[in-house]
Amino acid sequence: MADLTIVGCGNLGSALIKGLAAAGGHDVTAYDVDEAALERVAPHAARTTTDVETAMASDTVVVAVKPDIVGAVLSEFDLSADQTLVTVAAGVSRDYVAARTDATVVRVMPNLAAETQDMAAAVTWDEVDEDVRVMLADLGSFVEIEEELMDTATALNGSGPAFVFYTIQAMTEGALAEGMDETAAETLAAQTVKGAAETVLRSDRSVDDLIDAVCSPNGTTIEGMEVLWDSQFADAMGAALAAATRRSREMAAERADE
Repeated sequence: MADLTIVGCGNLGSALIKGLAAAGGHDVTAYDVDEAALERVAPHAARTTTDVETAMASDTVVVAVKPDIVGAVLSEFDLSADQTLVTVAAGVSRDYVAARTDATVVRVMPNLAAETQDMAAAVTWDEVDEDVRVMLADLGSFVEIEEELMDTATALNGSGPAFVFYTIQAMTEGALAEGMDETAAETLAAQTVKGAAETVLRSDRSVDDLIDAVCSPNGTTIEGMEVLWDSQFADAMGAALAAATRRSREMAAERADE
């Protein structure tokens, strides 16, 4: 059974803990200085603690705190070379972390869908860490990328869920304007996005081909797609990703000055 500690039980830390509990096969210690946060995750963790020594005892330590306090947390955790430290904070490079620990450093950009084991994650490491690989696989899907692409991953799969939530909200509001009740509209919009995503992942066809498959000549879909193609929707989404990527780079630069 994989032995690991999650440091920080906020939104992301809690999602990781709950997802690992659902997957099984992980002995998870939840660490936080906030007792209330620990109470919220207690049903999903093998143990909770406010004691740093207890938290440091795991083979793998996942630091899931806000970027601006990563340095302070690392100063309290004296890990050894035979341990692995996983950092999931946006804009915090492996070099920054490695300079503050003796542990092997792995950088991961996960997202909140870890809670339902539907996470999309990017990972960068010098070599595959089997415990981390199993953890990521149990929480969803992951890809290996180079460190310099982590800012892009931060925008794409880290911030991306918010962009998709916004799209679901827009679809829901469109249906509401046509008279559908909110529960039905939100269910249909969310399930449609989920189904479309699964189709992309499982199909050998390109996204353009999948769009064409739904668009019958003179049908309803092509009528709606014409509006989207004329609306600069793709440019707006690209701009959102670029803005998030830029902010991740800025945060990394701020850390480098510490």
